[in-house]
Amino acid sequence: MVTLSVADLESKGSVSFASKPVDASPTPSREGSHEKVYQPDPSSTANDLHTIGGGSHNRSSGPVDKLDRYLSSKPIISFGLTLQASWEAVAISFQSVLLNGGPSALVYGCILSTFGSAAMAATLGEMASMKPCVGAQYRWTAMLAPRGTNPRFWGYMQGWLTTFAWNAACALNPFLMGTMIRGCIILCNETYVPQGWHTTLLAYASMALPIFCNIYARRLIAPLEIVSAILHVLLLIVFVVILTLMARRSTADFVFNTSFFGYSGWQNEGVQWSIGLLAVIFPLGGYDAILHMADEVKDAPRKVPQAMVWATLLSGVVAFAFIIALLFCLGDVDKVSNTATGLPIIEVLYEATGSKAGTVFLVMGIYLIVGASQFNILASVSRLAWAFAKDGGLPFSSTFSKVHPTLRIPVNAVILTSCICLLINVIPVGSTAAFYALTSLSTLALYFSYCVPATLILIRKLENNFPAYGPWKIQVMPATPANMNWAGPILGGVIALAFSQWFMGGNKTFNLRRDEVDD
Repeated sequence: MVTLSVADLESKGSVSFASKPVDASPTPSREGSHEKVYQPDPSSTANDLHTIGGGSHNRSSGPVDKLDRYLSSKPIISFGLTLQASWEAVAISFQSVLLNGGPSALVYGCILSTFGSAAMAATLGEMASMKPCVGAQYRWTAMLAPRGTNPRFWGYMQGWLTTFAWNAACALNPFLMGTMIRGCIILCNETYVPQGWHTTLLAYASMALPIFCNIYARRLIAPLEIVSAILHVLLLIVFVVILTLMARRSTADFVFNTSFFGYSGWQNEGVQWSIGLLAVIFPLGGYDAILHMADEVKDAPRKVPQAMVWATLLSGVVAFAFIIALLFCLGDVDKVSNTATGLPIIEVLYEATGSKAGTVFLVMGIYLIVGASQFNILASVSRLAWAFAKDGGLPFSSTFSKVHPTLRIPVNAVILTSCICLLINVIPVGSTAAFYALTSLSTLALYFSYCVPATLILIRKLENNFPAYGPWKIQVMPATPANMNWAGPILGGVIALAFSQWFMGGNKTFNLRRDEVDD
């Protein structure tokens, strides 16, 4: 197997992804299990990158800088599902939608975001199947860099962009966990006056267990992911049942046809509605976190893409289910929007249950899942930092590229990511607005990091210079009724049906209340 670094790309010119599946005999894994794995063609030339890890020019030939492969399909799908924590994230952040777009932005925005995120996850999944690597976006960008340009420049800029975005995102969960505890304290003690540094200390306390487990309990990742995913779904069922049975009911017209505008200062309604989409876009993003665990996934060319797509689709389904239940049981919108606790979900639960103890118990359930999500984010971001350091992309790369010989994890990279997270959480002491500005930028930066390699590979496709597919791809060619992805045609059929029905009578029978149209 030939290993090249990003540093070699400039001198090698055009780099090919070309590889093909080879019939491999069942090989015992480290746990003694047997499975058929995907292997690149051993006869490929030196211009073909076959490294699975981050790779670097100073990489040693021994196993000391490599990670163990111990994650199979169920744990890595659960990893993505728990990391996104989609419905829990909506529960914490839907206040912004009440000011921008309202219920319609949540309902239809969730549908749009699920389709869009799944499509992008599938696109990245194809590239992951061709070349699964911890560095993912920055390594693909370097390998697909336009001819005549410096691949190392493209990879370096993309590496910084992706690393920055994920470090900013990593800092958000502890802050939200601290905010949940603070909100529960306010609910139970009306005399309590919160200070910015209180939330920071609570965020620090919330980070303690994820940091400890990421360093000393690596083997807990696989069982923890499955347990967390199960709790993630069970807790949703509990919330839906409690809200449905105990909360005041909203109308279907409110849930599906109502929009809120004019509360955030923006004049254009389209802009306001789009801003509201952030509350559902962010929870359904971050699927590339699975990519950054590629060195620890068995049969990564197949299982990493599958995990990305399945985790995103499942996250969209549970988020949509929660949104429908939430909007039908929202209660007094003004009271929920202006709650003293700072988190509308606390007010929603308190209005439904009438019990402070019950409300705190339910909120702590969300806290638990967000804590598991933080465990996963820290693991993923530290691997990304480790891979980037292995390629010499970070200051003091020789330090952060090391793997602990007995713990078998990049301990220094975990510590680096943790320290950055803790430092960012100092910002709310001075300005919560500045903190949210920094962490919100991570969503934009992440999606930009997805678009760059996707655009570059599209250019390759248009140039008829498309890399060889891996064992997993969106569409099998030639397409047949059995293997075809029918989502696109079905969506087109629905649009065509709606379009025809509009002209066949829908334009006469469909009416909106005049007061809403005038407003």
